[in-house]
Formats: sequence, C-alpha cells, structure tokens
Amino acid sequence: MSKMTLAVIVGNRDFFPDRLVSEGRADILRLFGEMGIEAVILDEDTTKLGAVETWQHARRCADLFRSQRDRIDGVLVCLPNFGDEKGVADTLQLSELNVPVLVQAYPDDLTQLSVERRRDAFCGKVSVCNNLRQYGIGYTLTHRHTVHPLTDSFRADLRNFLAVCRVTKGLRRARIGAIGARPNAFNTTRYSEKLLQAAGISVNTIDLSEVFGAAEKIPADDARVKQHLERIRGYAPCGDTPDRSMTQMARLAIVLSDWMAQYDLQATAIQCWTSMQSNFGINPCTVMSMMSEQLLPSACEVDITGVVSMYALQLASGTPSALVDWNNNYGDDDDKCVMFHCGNWAKSFMPDIIISTAPILGSTLGVQNTYGALSGRTPAGPLTYARVSTDDREGRIRAYVGQGQFTDDPLATFGSRAVVHVPALQNLMRYICRNGFEHHAAMNASYSADVLTEAFETYLGWSTYHHGAANA
Repeated sequence: MSKMTLAVIVGNRDFFPDRLVSEGRADILRLFGEMGIEAVILDEDTTKLGAVETWQHARRCADLFRSQRDRIDGVLVCLPNFGDEKGVADTLQLSELNVPVLVQAYPDDLTQLSVERRRDAFCGKVSVCNNLRQYGIGYTLTHRHTVHPLTDSFRADLRNFLAVCRVTKGLRRARIGAIGARPNAFNTTRYSEKLLQAAGISVNTIDLSEVFGAAEKIPADDARVKQHLERIRGYAPCGDTPDRSMTQMARLAIVLSDWMAQYDLQATAIQCWTSMQSNFGINPCTVMSMMSEQLLPSACEVDITGVVSMYALQLASGTPSALVDWNNNYGDDDDKCVMFHCGNWAKSFMPDIIISTAPILGSTLGVQNTYGALSGRTPAGPLTYARVSTDDREGRIRAYVGQGQFTDDPLATFGSRAVVHVPALQNLMRYICRNGFEHHAAMNASYSADVLTEAFETYLGWSTYHHGAANA
C-alpha cells in the first residue's frame, strides 16, 4: 500500500502549559515517522506552537490544508489539553477537505493534576465533537475516550483510521467496468447506476461482442498471448486444460487489461453465464482470479454492487477479496454454512488451486466449454463478509457487514469453496432475506467489519447493519 498523508490539527487553549502542546506535537510526529505516515501540519512559527486556537489560526491552518488537498487522506485532531473547539471546527470547515477525521485526546495523570500539568482533554474532546456535529462534519473516535499517542491502543486506532480513509477515498472515486449485460435470469444483480454515481462510483460499460471480436483478432502466436500463457501457467496448475482454452484465456486477459487501462478502471464485473461459454468457449474464472489477486477485483454475473463490496474489503485490508454465494447449510450446525462459486476466487484463498471445469454449467453447455474455472478450498482463518446494495425503492445505498471464521470442517464438493462459522448465522440469514439483499456477498481473509461500518456510515452515509456488533 502506498504511503498515506494525514493533516494534523493540534488544539490549544493558552492558559494551559505551552509544553503540553509542544510535547503532543512531538509525539505525533514521532508516531508518524514510526508508521510511515506523512504529516501536513503548521510550522511552530506560523501560529503559537504550531497549534490552532483562534480564528486567525484556523484560517492559516485551513490555507495550508487547501494547498495540500490532493494528497491529504484524512485529518488527525490532537488535543494535548482542552483545546479550542471552535478553532478545530472552523479549520475543517474552511479547508473543505471532506475527508475522515480522527479525534484524539490525551489522558491526565492523576499524580499531575496541578496547574503545571493539567490537561482537561477528557472534557475538551466532548466539546470538540459537539462542535463538529453542529458543523455537520463527520468524525471518528478512538477506542478509549482519552489515549496517549505512543501506546498500542492508539496505534491500533490509527491503523484502523487509515483503513477507513482508504475505503472512503477509494470508493468516492472508484471506476468500475461492467462487461456484458446482466444475465436475464439474474434480477438479483440489478443495481442503480445513478445512486452509485451520486456516491462517486462511476460505471463504464462494454458489450461482450466487442470483447469477443477484439479477442478473436489477436493471433494465437502474438507475443502478448505467449506472455499471458506463461503467466497463467505460473499462476495455477493447468491439469488437462486444452491449448485452445488456454489461448482463449490469454486473449481475453489481453482485451480486458487494455480496456481497463484505457478507462482507468479499478474493478470489473463480467457476464460469464452463459454467453462466455456458448460464444467464446471458456469460463473466464482464471482471468478474473488473476485480476483479483493483483488487487483488481472481478465479480461474476455483472454484479456491480458485488464488486464494489469486494473493492471496499480490499481497501480496508489491503488483501484480495472474492465474490461468493451464501450457498449451502452445513448439516445441522446453525452457525456454519458453505460459501461457493464456480471458481473465480483469488489464489490467496486457495492454496490447492487448479484450473479445471465448471460441472454445473458443463451439464447444459458442455464441459469442454467450461475450462478456466478454478477448483480449490479455503483453509481456516479470519473472515469478514460484506454486501453493498442499491435500494431503488427507497433511493439509497445500504449494506451489511460482519465477521466469522473459515474452518477446516470436511467438505466434499468441487469449485471454489469454503466452510465458514458465523455466530448467529440464522439471524443474519433472516436479516438478509427480510431486507431483500442479494444472494452474493464479498469475503476477505481479515477482520475489517469495524472499518467498513465506520467508512460506510460516518463518511459515505450508507445505512449499514453490522452483524454481531453491540448496537446491531
């Protein structure tokens, strides 16, 4: 992940000791150095101690932030003492950054509550948050109300906040490719392009006929075909996949790569069922898996909001995501189920990956036309699942998120598959069905539900159900 930049507002009230502000500023800069974060912060001679207290200070700080707007991912408000709530709020309003804001307040030492070391930031944080709410500025809180920056607790807060910044910034400028038309049988993957655009997510389209036409014009002995064949063979064992199917995969990869580069796309959703098999002779799963592994997520059945969900999880964790079906019960265990898809999950999910066929599709389309599907099993580990959905009836975007575990429970089947344990799974399934969510979800091998909830609700304004959270 690229280095991130945070703007820093150090709050101050001048009847508190100056050294508290200087110490706080030094702590933050030391922490940023340790974590590889770039800072945009007032010089100590631009305002008193480089802090913000007055209207004039707010204007100078806002001018600095505006001049660096394109590189600022978020704002840290540091309160070494009570701070000035108007100064903080005015700075953010004048800067017009529209990025996530983390509010940190120093704890007092019970042995140093004299005038020389008293902070009162416990109280000041309440006042700052009150003003931010009045100004309509979204903000994020630390796990503990007051916390010293040079503690493990705050380091965890800051790591999570950086992830919130990545999700918020990434989704507000996401460019998604829709490749082909939604399969006629899949009303569940319908979505509102206009609602997504209002959130900053652009959708670009291409017809499958254009893809197939461009692919078929690429000679089998083209140097790029040979390069992509090497990449495919290096990505996963090919088994008995015919040479023609391999060449078709390479051609498809070339066309999609060129098109994505032309329109600066970060993710795609592809019509694989059933035109790809009937008219191009392969399953696109291997190509899609390779893109997802390269952090260019790709979803099936033109599920645009599904790939938005994948991209959000990827931004939060920095690791690949996959699109899955909530597919099967796991015997009589109410808190376990099987996640499944024909075979396009990123290699990260399947250490035993192999290029194979799609038996379900092959039963009607001919197995020979389904080479390219991947088979493999996800081992035990952490799980976060998420689903973003456009609700046209209410004119809003909504989502659900939650966490669980991949398990090593026995599972005798084919395709890309996993057994997962989700606490209170039956309640989650009732929520999904009652609220009309899709049968697809995105999954990621991380614990990122808190990050997504904060980004979705606080900064994107999406109604979000966090399964298993205390306030769910």
